[in-house]
Amino acid sequence: MRTSLSIEPAKAALLCIDLQEEHRSDSRYLVEGFDGIVDRVRRIQDAARGAGVAVFHSAYVVDTAKPGRPFHPTMADGASAFSDVNDPLSAICAEVGPAGDEMVLVKTDASTLAQGDVPLLFRAHGIEWIAVVGVWSEACIAATVKDAVEMGFRVLLVKDACGSGSTAMHQTAVLNMANRLYGGAVTDTDGACRLFAGETIDAWRVQGAVPLRFTYEDAGRIYEAL
Repeated sequence: MRTSLSIEPAKAALLCIDLQEEHRSDSRYLVEGFDGIVDRVRRIQDAARGAGVAVFHSAYVVDTAKPGRPFHPTMADGASAFSDVNDPLSAICAEVGPAGDEMVLVKTDASTLAQGDVPLLFRAHGIEWIAVVGVWSEACIAATVKDAVEMGFRVLLVKDACGSGSTAMHQTAVLNMANRLYGGAVTDTDGACRLFAGETIDAWRVQGAVPLRFTYEDAGRIYEAL
């Protein structure tokens, strides 16, 4: 359902997930509409910085020389098939990269919060709400959102500032996350910017368990209504 929502900027953070060059430059891992996502993320970053909201960046980087990845896809030379530590395309896109002393959380798991020091870092900053943007919606975004909810953080899922390999992949991922976004909310770029400015907005929040039942035919309509 939709309800009024306000967030105290001092207790919020913006987490920008995996906005790396490979998602617009490597034909194997292109994210649909990536340039538009980058533009919207940049707008949200500007709003966050202007309001004193902490901004964090995460990047998925894989070093296949390290043990523990028996099924990870690799190239003929043994390098990771994506996000390889030695690939320049693993870098965060300059337009949405860190400014000043903003932290980059280099991760080796899908979830940014899988590394135990990250939740501790967020709590040390007094963070209660984490606004999530980035890619891929059904993978690293979903894993991060799930962990954040389980750890007691409230998640603001900014649906139009996230993306995946196709519209269908993205929209169904957002619907699945929304179904279990306990304590959190779904909004868009305009809503996130207004919240960071201290405004109250109308946002979608989950009631009960799994209220969104969708099909191939109506998933897009339900997504737009969030």
